[in-house]
Amino acid sequence: MAIADLKNVLKIFGGSDVSEEAKQELYKEVLMMTLARAADADINIQTVEVDKIREIIADHTGDECSRGDIRVAAREELYAHATLIKYLTSVRGKLDSQHRAGIIDALHEVFKSDQAVSVLEVDFFNSVVEALQATPAEVAGLVAGEVCH
Repeated sequence: MAIADLKNVLKIFGGSDVSEEAKQELYKEVLMMTLARAADADINIQTVEVDKIREIIADHTGDECSRGDIRVAAREELYAHATLIKYLTSVRGKLDSQHRAGIIDALHEVFKSDQAVSVLEVDFFNSVVEALQATPAEVAGLVAGEVCH
């Protein structure tokens, strides 16, 4: 998924209602944007983190993305008009509990992938959780419904 494919961002900021299909696309976009920015949260994009993000995107969405896609998405300049946190705040109501929990779990995986978690990564994680208004259960990965392994 190329960063240029983030078309649902404009729909959400425009206040459009979101269909189930669009919700899934939105989830993919939020996941990609959040994880890409996470790679740069400690001001040092590690290859192991980029590879973990690629793996997570493929596992969660079935989409493939390149290292370049992730590195471009991690660049802060892409968020000149709307910070990631502002974006997450604006879309949180359009994401279901399972999607919020999935994003948070994926973020956790990325930060632990390089065997060290920095204070900046902890701050980023907390900011994302707050912006999504995730419940403690969502942060723990507990979502009502069938359990998949």
